[in-house]
Amino acid sequence: MNPRRFEGSRVIVTGAARGIGARIAERFADEGARVVVIDRLRDEGSARADAIGGTFVQADLASVDSTREAMEQAVAALGGVDALVNNAGLLRFASLMETTPEAWDETFAVNSRSMLLTLQIAAREMVAAGNGGAIVNLASMAAKTGGAGQVAYAASKSAVVALTRVAALELGPSGIRVNAMCPGYVLTEMGADTRTPEKVAQWSSYSPLGRLGEPDDVAGLALFLASPDGAYLTGQAVNITGGMVMH
Repeated sequence: MNPRRFEGSRVIVTGAARGIGARIAERFADEGARVVVIDRLRDEGSARADAIGGTFVQADLASVDSTREAMEQAVAALGGVDALVNNAGLLRFASLMETTPEAWDETFAVNSRSMLLTLQIAAREMVAAGNGGAIVNLASMAAKTGGAGQVAYAASKSAVVALTRVAALELGPSGIRVNAMCPGYVLTEMGADTRTPEKVAQWSSYSPLGRLGEPDDVAGLALFLASPDGAYLTGQAVNITGGMVMH
């Protein structure tokens, strides 16, 4: 593997202040990319961007205007965009019967609608440049399996998979590849308040590998999908679940 395969590439990563997004941004930078970190967390996002020699843009991805403004700033800072990783997401726990319309709308605004907006702006730039590009959207194992107590989250991630497939069909003729990742249970800050040693052991037992995922596992796949090594992959929703899901 070329340790500098993204030398000079211009990369935007949303939700990159911490967790999976932070590791994705770090690894792109390690391999030579110029990276813009987009996140609502100003202090953590700024620190992350500074640590990797990148640029931070604050955004509330639940807001249409804020999302568009942040993407325009990111593209301007980089002078274009070669790869976009839509990592930002929101997880709220509630049963089917307890989920309110407001919670549903908020979850979809961040998890799905923001990806439509960022993808539109990035794709417009990529098409105009004429050099192709790569877009990677973070979906979830829940998009394929559902998840009791996660109705809004699971539905929003299924929407990400559908958005990815349509975008791949429409943008493919311009040389732009669009893929989704479907991680399983990954140890990050998201959902940490519900995590117990018993739950970790239980979920680890569902994987043939006997462990849960780490941010590096997902970051490695993101970089592969954005790299020339993934040049013939588009429209895919790739499982990264340690074998918990195999379809």
